[in-house]
Amino acid sequence: MKKLLMNLFQFQSLVRNTADNNIQRVAVVGTGLMGHGIAQAFAINGFDVSLLSRHEKNLQLALQKIRWSLSKFAKKGKMNQKELNDTLGRIKTSTSYGKGLRDVDLVVESVPEKMELKKQVFSKIDKYAPAHAIIATNTSALSVTEMGRATKRPEKIVGMHWFVPPQMIPLVEVIKGDDTNSETLDIIRDVSEKLGKTAIVCKKDVRGFIVSRILVSVFNEAFWTYIRKEASIEEIDSAVKYRGRFPMGWFELVDFVGVDIEREVSKILYDAHGKRFFFHPEVTEPLLKSNRLGKKMGYGFYDWTQGRPKISENINGKYCVERSWAVAVNEAAWIVNEQVAEPTSIDLGMKLGTGWSLGPCEYANKQGVDAVLDTLKSAYNQHSIELYNPCPLLKKIKKKGFYS
Repeated sequence: MKKLLMNLFQFQSLVRNTADNNIQRVAVVGTGLMGHGIAQAFAINGFDVSLLSRHEKNLQLALQKIRWSLSKFAKKGKMNQKELNDTLGRIKTSTSYGKGLRDVDLVVESVPEKMELKKQVFSKIDKYAPAHAIIATNTSALSVTEMGRATKRPEKIVGMHWFVPPQMIPLVEVIKGDDTNSETLDIIRDVSEKLGKTAIVCKKDVRGFIVSRILVSVFNEAFWTYIRKEASIEEIDSAVKYRGRFPMGWFELVDFVGVDIEREVSKILYDAHGKRFFFHPEVTEPLLKSNRLGKKMGYGFYDWTQGRPKISENINGKYCVERSWAVAVNEAAWIVNEQVAEPTSIDLGMKLGTGWSLGPCEYANKQGVDAVLDTLKSAYNQHSIELYNPCPLLKKIKKKGFYS
């Protein structure tokens, strides 16, 4: 009997270990802007998906959006009708955690960026998901560690930050919480690769991780410029697009991401990192009060009701685009200095996640760190704000650059 029990225990352990390393069934909790796209990305790549929401109408709306997105793939010849139907067939919906999380290997949480809400959701997932299941959060800025400690499996909690739209953008930020074990980290990196994504690792659970920290820095630089009346919103965006060759202007990108989301992430970063992330609520507050939240509502800084706003190329001369690059490089230096990520990961993140032609570390090496320092020092001497105060690392690497 003792030998039989020992063999049974070994068999159960083998099953658990196999499940740990072979993610097949995935649950996505949340059906908003990101949730339905994440579910689609898994289903397209052969995973069985359980999509959860509290409300049946949200699930039906999510399925409608997934069907629309898949039809676009089919029209472009990226899948045939059978593949489309098979993808939809792999997605099941549920309003019940008990049913929706049964037998899953991985749960991806994608609810709004509110810590108390996320902790409540994590606690509920922990209650119903199998013991072997990993729980990942699609947060762009909040503490993975804090969410993990709302469960009884903090070693199996990890950040898996996707980008808009998640079924298209080839990047995932993988964030190691203080309690995340190496096996969990390796599994999520492996799953990301199976989804056709490049995974960059944020080695410390810091607010904003990699991409959000750099984006909010350039947003804040644009906001400061606008507040100082150096250039208008459209003049700033024109310079960013046509002289800087960025995919979108900064105000245009805030609209695309969501004015409410940018405001929430800015507050998180300011609370965590201090004066360097001081932001101007008066820039976004009028929009928030009038529910002009950007592209998703039809209006933000721009009118999106007729499609993407048309920004004139003829007004690109007023804004100093080099300041955008300089604050991006400066924040990249802080990330490296804090041993959060390597320059390679930072550059990959900005290129794959936001469509930049160069990463900030590459830009600094190409232009010369000295030139970037000069831009920062000039802005800091003129305006005395922490956003422009050079990271000490830049002075150390001003001759050799980031990649030495």
